[in-house]
Amino acid sequence: MDQRVGLLVLLAAGLLCLTLAPVSRAQDLDEAGLDDDVDVEDDLDLGLAGADEGELDGEDVQDDAPSAPKTPPTPKVTYKAPEAMGEHFFAESFDRGTLDGWVVSNAKKEDTDEDIAKYDGKWSVEEMKDSKLPGDQGLVLKSRAKHHAISAQLLRPFTFDTQPLIVQYEVNFQSGIDCGGAYVKLLSQTPDLDLDQFVDKTPYTIMFGPDKCGEDYKLHFIFRHKNPKTGEYEEKHAKKPDSDLRTYYTDKKTHLYTLVLNPDNTFEVLVDQTLVNSGSLLKDMTPPVNPAAEVEDPDDYKPEDWDERPKIQDPDAVKPEDWDEDMDGEWEAPQVPNPACETAPGCGAWKRPMIDNPNYKGKWKPPMIDNPNYQGVWKPRKIPNPAFFEDLHPFRMTAFSAVGLELWSMTSDIFFDNFFITNDRNTAERWATDGWGLKKAAEGAADPGLATQMMNAAEERPWLWVVYVLTVALPLVLIIIFCCTGKKKSAATPAEYKKTDEPQPDVKDEEEEEKAEEADEAEESSPAAEEKSDRDESPAEKDEEEEDEDEEQEGTADEKLEEDVLRRSPRNKKVRRD
Repeated sequence: MDQRVGLLVLLAAGLLCLTLAPVSRAQDLDEAGLDDDVDVEDDLDLGLAGADEGELDGEDVQDDAPSAPKTPPTPKVTYKAPEAMGEHFFAESFDRGTLDGWVVSNAKKEDTDEDIAKYDGKWSVEEMKDSKLPGDQGLVLKSRAKHHAISAQLLRPFTFDTQPLIVQYEVNFQSGIDCGGAYVKLLSQTPDLDLDQFVDKTPYTIMFGPDKCGEDYKLHFIFRHKNPKTGEYEEKHAKKPDSDLRTYYTDKKTHLYTLVLNPDNTFEVLVDQTLVNSGSLLKDMTPPVNPAAEVEDPDDYKPEDWDERPKIQDPDAVKPEDWDEDMDGEWEAPQVPNPACETAPGCGAWKRPMIDNPNYKGKWKPPMIDNPNYQGVWKPRKIPNPAFFEDLHPFRMTAFSAVGLELWSMTSDIFFDNFFITNDRNTAERWATDGWGLKKAAEGAADPGLATQMMNAAEERPWLWVVYVLTVALPLVLIIIFCCTGKKKSAATPAEYKKTDEPQPDVKDEEEEEKAEEADEAEESSPAAEEKSDRDESPAEKDEEEEDEDEEQEGTADEKLEEDVLRRSPRNKKVRRD
């Protein structure tokens, strides 16, 4: 029981700490790798610095009045727009507050109902609804259930040669996401590229980013590969990430999506600078980049005498003579009710009821044996693939010259920010630190403690109060029950002492002896007990009294005998004569 009590105490203490202790989730800016020029301001230190001096002079300040305790304010992270340094092809933070350099599509989508064919979804540059960084603006998809398309030219086209490609940008699903995408397209460099007519069929080189519909959480990496023999393009899809992506779509936080393509044909997909998917362009894409060297001959047909049966019935097997196949006896024609017996119970000839045949063995079948003519499962013969080619450098994709968002979403207020395209990983990491790293620090500093989060969750889902109460109260009740109550150990019977090695006591417990002594004293002090003791003497006491009386009688008899002897003595007679 002591072990159980200890476990319950630890459990209750842990639950109380998780339930009531506020957890500070502010993160150290130095550990986040922020630059030295990031300012962190503490409202507590600023105090009256921001107050209007005139208002302070006009107020009556009572020094004697006790000041109310104040909760230390959450540190604020001052926003500073990231600056693109180093080699890059595109950088956009939207901190100018305009869509300068971006082109909103005016096209219509083909093969779609006229009511929804037009790309008339609205875009806006604004801060997040619950921004932790005042002044930080981004591109926001404003409409729901509409087609959206917007794009911008790169500083110069990106050509796949000996340098890697790094693409990264931020997404925040401010209102969650029901069904819709937030992926980016890198538009192929073509002579007829017209951003004003950007649609779903506009050629792109890479499509990358999050997409979700229902419970299907995706993180796309798709590239269009050009067939060197036909010149046609085919989409190649990366394998699905092994990581659980659900949190990135539901926590309403800003997440950084990064794609890295290397000249050695490897790729990496990162979220918040954490690797979630990686592989090879040659091995981990569907369908494969290179087709099979051989294919099945479409003109080959299976011969009519081709035997694909691995087992056949034994042609020499014979049904045993005692094999009983009848379940219920011989078949009889079905019977119809006798109209003459409708009102006469028990009418008709009596028949013995049918029972299951105890000797029934089922329908006899000959046993199966290996087919001596088995030729295997037929397959058409292989021939060289006329469409075969081998591209050992799929990294060398079609150059792209623009970046665009072509989306359909059932949820609005999707926030995009800090697009960056480069061929230098260090430059990309510096941009991420100045942009997303600052957001992460601000969101972490502003996150409420665990207790506040639990309170907010209970306001949305009142049934959580029951969970909280049970979580705290139930362990406490169990501890009280185990600690304050319990069975007293009963005295062991002689039989129990025989079953165990426990030593048997020679005397009664002190408690029992005290009770017995008190009872005896009470009985002796009562008059009734004395009379009763006189009347009801024990047999042992009576025996002792009788023995005393016998001794007295024996003593008296001896004295009489001695006197009688002296009286009869001659000396005594002589004395008398004299």
